Amino acid sequence: MIINLTYYHVANDVPEITPDIAVVIDVLRATTTISWALKNGANSIQVFADLDLLKESATKCKTDERIMLGERGGRKIEGFDLGNSPLSVTKKVVNGKRLFMSTTNGTKSLHRVQNAKHLFAMGLPNRRAVAEKIISLKSENVLILGSGWEGSYSLEDSLAAGALAAYLETNSDFEVNILNDELQASLALWEFWKNDILKCLKTATHGKRLTSLGDYEDDFKCCSELDCLDIVPTQVERGVIRAS
Repeated sequence: MIINLTYYHVANDVPEITPDIAVVIDVLRATTTISWALKNGANSIQVFADLDLLKESATKCKTDERIMLGERGGRKIEGFDLGNSPLSVTKKVVNGKRLFMSTTNGTKSLHRVQNAKHLFAMGLPNRRAVAEKIISLKSENVLILGSGWEGSYSLEDSLAAGALAAYLETNSDFEVNILNDELQASLALWEFWKNDILKCLKTATHGKRLTSLGDYEDDFKCCSELDCLDIVPTQVERGVIRAS
């Protein structure tokens, strides 16, 4: 068997296809936040590209059963309960709750590939869990989608794409075929930075953007942790993600 891996930097680059498996990455910080929210007991996370649609959907859920997460430009949106920090989705806050979430980049990417047969959200903390899930499914085609920053390339998402591809190459019992130069470059990026992930995240332009907004040191540390979560955030119905 051969598993074919393709990497796209941003959602707009993805052609109109329906892959067997799509993995969406937004290291700083949406897919990291999603992973930690589910680890801490969130019932589900419904993701939105459009804020008005999020607000409309959230009103259908009881106030004490929902949490609204909204972020644009790295900052929490006024009127929302939380922004987009993995440190904010503690067990005390999210356990048993349905989360309604919209971010600058990550939720748009999830929306873009929502028709995939299997759709997973991945950060560095759950890299191994997602990779093992992919291996178990034995699907031939895997699309990896970085969320980027408002349509531009993202260093940290490409790092994570390389981390995923490297794990699959090393641990699969079948051939892994890297289909495009973008993923080859991501593998090289991973090889260069894998021993100092935190520095890579801070070197990235989005890392520098967050630093300019305030003290995000703990967020950086959380987002740079590798293989510490066994959660695989999985789309169970269009736009709705649960742990598997």
